[in-house]
Amino acid sequence: MSEIVLVKPTMEYADQIMEMSQEIREANDRDAFAGCCWLEDYETAGDWIAHLERRENPETCPEGSVSSSVYLAIRKPDKKLVGIIDLRHHIDHPVLGVWGGHMGYTVRPDERGKGYAKEMLRLNLQNCKDRGLKKVMVTCHPWNGASEKTILANGGIYEKSVMADGEEIKRYWIILD
Repeated sequence: MSEIVLVKPTMEYADQIMEMSQEIREANDRDAFAGCCWLEDYETAGDWIAHLERRENPETCPEGSVSSSVYLAIRKPDKKLVGIIDLRHHIDHPVLGVWGGHMGYTVRPDERGKGYAKEMLRLNLQNCKDRGLKKVMVTCHPWNGASEKTILANGGIYEKSVMADGEEIKRYWIILD
């Protein structure tokens, strides 16, 4: 795995954002757009980036939602977008506090299995610390073994499973030092 950095989405990555969106659609997996903050609903990267900017500020975040930050995982050597991860600024919310958690993430289908999710989560935990969070909840479905390994590799401690929309969700906590 090559080194990655987390960066805010900008128009510099517009083509890659839309390519990744298309690849995720074509992969047709169950957890396809986790952490992508409704990328699948946008036809242009510019519209999606504007949406993200509104969501980041608590004053412009849509009512009933939690402010959040979204980061692109960029591979340093070739500047390729390999994944997307979000950070919900808090989970004082009826869904996030029960099963949504502080973050979600997706690795581009052709880059999976290379360790990028583990590194994306590790880097995003620093963003959590920078926001003053002391612990974060990260969740996954029992059938998503890759996500569970990622959470465990970053210090996730299993708390319990909960039911959400008829599906089991596993809750993990990561304590930040």
